[in-house]
Amino acid sequence: MELTLSNHCLLLPSSLSSRHSGSRNPYRSLSFRFDSGNGLGGSTALVVHRRSSAVVVARAGSSHCEPSSSSSSSSSSSSGSLNTPLEPRSAAGKFLSGVFQNQKQLFHLAVADELKLLAGERDDAAARLLRSSGSDEAVLHRRIAGLKEQECQVAVEDVMYMMVLYRFSEIRVPLVPKLSKCVYNGRLEIWPAKDWELESIHSFDVLEMIKEHVSTVIGLRSDSSVTDTWATTEIQQVHLGQMYAASILYGYFLKSASLRHHLDRSLDVHQNDHLHLAQSSGRLYSERSNHGPSSNLIFGHGSSKRDSKSRQSLRSYVMGFDAESLQRCARLKSKEALNLIQKYSCALFMDEKTGLVASDETVVTSYSSLRRLVLEAAAFGTFLWDTEEYVNSVFKLKEIDNN
Repeated sequence: MELTLSNHCLLLPSSLSSRHSGSRNPYRSLSFRFDSGNGLGGSTALVVHRRSSAVVVARAGSSHCEPSSSSSSSSSSSSGSLNTPLEPRSAAGKFLSGVFQNQKQLFHLAVADELKLLAGERDDAAARLLRSSGSDEAVLHRRIAGLKEQECQVAVEDVMYMMVLYRFSEIRVPLVPKLSKCVYNGRLEIWPAKDWELESIHSFDVLEMIKEHVSTVIGLRSDSSVTDTWATTEIQQVHLGQMYAASILYGYFLKSASLRHHLDRSLDVHQNDHLHLAQSSGRLYSERSNHGPSSNLIFGHGSSKRDSKSRQSLRSYVMGFDAESLQRCARLKSKEALNLIQKYSCALFMDEKTGLVASDETVVTSYSSLRRLVLEAAAFGTFLWDTEEYVNSVFKLKEIDNN
């Protein structure tokens, strides 16, 4: 049975969902559609000064379930493979893969150059199409521009993937390899856990909501004992895939919501400073005009409300969202981000023997392994939000039509 990864839902805590839905359903579902399809590449160029199409044969690690060594990968560097579920297939992606493995200190410069190059190539094709309007070559240039658009989109998705991978390497967390390599006799085990590293990227407020999400989706309390953590449970592989994709979206949502929360709090503090200044001025004036009590009451009341709002937690802030605000924070902004989530999820859960993305077969796994997957997915979504923002500032991404 093939999983096409469609209609995944973002699961929010019941206290958030019931406020908007008016029902007793414990979760509020925010649906995102993933188009079917996947594509895995394999070669890597190992030069930094220009892109190359040299083909290097990928080789798996010494262990079937050996995670990709994002921070120091001597074995993968020698073979040219990232040893991750998804390998770049564009020239830009393969080039950045080589830089990532061999000249990491130049990675950010290489990313900036590649994005500018891709933007220039796309703009040049569009300009030629515009100049050929009304001529006999218009059809040809329209076709060329369309192909260049598709080529650049695939390339920029690879660039975004490499940027996300780089962020994982900064916290020394290897991505989980293809899960088909980690299942032995129907049992899935992922090690090392890397819980601390994956949690370290989040602020306190975000981490609290991440922990609640983990407890919700795997059914284990965050304060459970070590014995409970290593207890086993059964789960269908198709549900495992849905859980991972939903957790990516949740990490993306929390990044968006937390930044909006921080901005609102900053504005409140700024306005509150003005109120305190006005309060001081009003007190000085009232003392001189003998009308102090009423002025102080007015200014003091406004200041108290502002102080209360500026101390509001992220959880309380999100609970105050209406349906439109909730969707705005949770919605993916670009088609490239959507495609990357879909391709990576497919690559992670694809069975290399059968070629199927996932199945309804049941595997036995520990709660520790489930938590590792969910925390990684949430971090992936967080890094993807940052990546999307940066890339869009250089290479204009395609907006998702939600109509």
